[in-house]
Amino acid sequence: MDPIALFHQVAASVPAYRAFLGEHGIDPAQVTTFQDFVRLPMTTKETYTRRHPLPRLCRDGVIGDMIAVSSGSTGEPSFWPRSLSDERVIAERFEEVFRDCFDARSRRTLAVVCFALGTWVGGLFTVNCCRQLAERGYPITVVAPGSDKREILRVVPELAPHFDQVVLLGYPPFLKDVIDMGLPWSRWDLKLVTAGEVFSEEWRTLVADRAGIADPVRGIASLYGTADAGVLGNETPLSVEIRRFLAERPETARELFGESRLPTLVQYDPEVRFFEEHEGTLLFSGDNGVPLVRYHIADEGGVVPYDRMLDFVGRHGFEPSHAGPRRPFVYVFGRSQFTVSYYGANVYPENIAVGLAQPPVSSLVTGKFVMEVVENSRRDRHLVVTVELMPGERPSEGTAHAVADSILAQLLRLNSEFAHYVPGSRQAPLIRLRESGDPAYFPPGAKHRYTR
Repeated sequence: MDPIALFHQVAASVPAYRAFLGEHGIDPAQVTTFQDFVRLPMTTKETYTRRHPLPRLCRDGVIGDMIAVSSGSTGEPSFWPRSLSDERVIAERFEEVFRDCFDARSRRTLAVVCFALGTWVGGLFTVNCCRQLAERGYPITVVAPGSDKREILRVVPELAPHFDQVVLLGYPPFLKDVIDMGLPWSRWDLKLVTAGEVFSEEWRTLVADRAGIADPVRGIASLYGTADAGVLGNETPLSVEIRRFLAERPETARELFGESRLPTLVQYDPEVRFFEEHEGTLLFSGDNGVPLVRYHIADEGGVVPYDRMLDFVGRHGFEPSHAGPRRPFVYVFGRSQFTVSYYGANVYPENIAVGLAQPPVSSLVTGKFVMEVVENSRRDRHLVVTVELMPGERPSEGTAHAVADSILAQLLRLNSEFAHYVPGSRQAPLIRLRESGDPAYFPPGAKHRYTR
């Protein structure tokens, strides 16, 4: 993508962006070089999209043919128009996964959309993108039970035997819940497409084993997407191989990413998305239903060029077996409000999730948890992790101790801040076990939050 050309197109056709430039005293005609472009002010929800009526945010002041709604962490709704042209571009990311990972060009595929259906961005958007693949000649049939587990249990066993493979598309913890319902997944050659959350490589291995997915590198693919602009990038076999290599080498990962936690690592198409780094966070530019220029999405992460990434892992002794597309990588940690600070150390959900994915505790818990720092009457602070048990499991002191030990072992392995900042007597987390579907912490059907 030529970001300067996009800038001029948006400045000429989007009323809100013309007003935004005027407020900052910027003459679009003076923006002619890349150096001019990167000096442009960032746009954000607060400084741009929430300050203008929806039509003025759209090209020529015309709202697209469909609207997705997001609420983010504040609960205040944001509206994001879409058009068929947006979906055609984004369907390329789905096509790459279905073609290169799942061999769906030659195999009859049942795509089961398990994202919530309604105004939210995930469900209907995914349905539309999968149907576009069918229009392109892929033998794909879509069914959309959404996040209704009873409906998934009803329709999948009836339909799956008529296809060569089944692909579930949804949020990682929900897909794990579905797999744990005990259907004969290995009989149907299951694949997964996830989005919306970072997960560990231990999670990928665990879920692949339970679902009978023989090759977790090609059988599970994550998409990096936002309500603001749809899908921005996708995992490839190359990016997954690299991530699995780094997952076993926390210090090497820290050298590359600057963090002790492991981010989502995807590749993106620079012909349709332009990424920048800003103080450890991501900006992107792209032509969407609401065209966005230097938009700050508040995701922590960065960009790694293709050659630099391959050189880095090569210097650390890793030779990927998948060449992959020669496209840049973007890595995404998620947003800082989902961490807690404990004795000055940032504790990340990703660290806790790895602990819950270890045997033998992985068979006892769903993988969902809520972490918080609680102060007692003596004003002593403790790291408290509330953990959801598998259906049928009951809280016990033995399970709590096993979960605490597993989480602590992974915190000490993965998080050097935690290991060095937190006094030894305060490192072991306090574990609260809750039965499956606990309404206070794990209400069924709600999008899960990992911190309080």
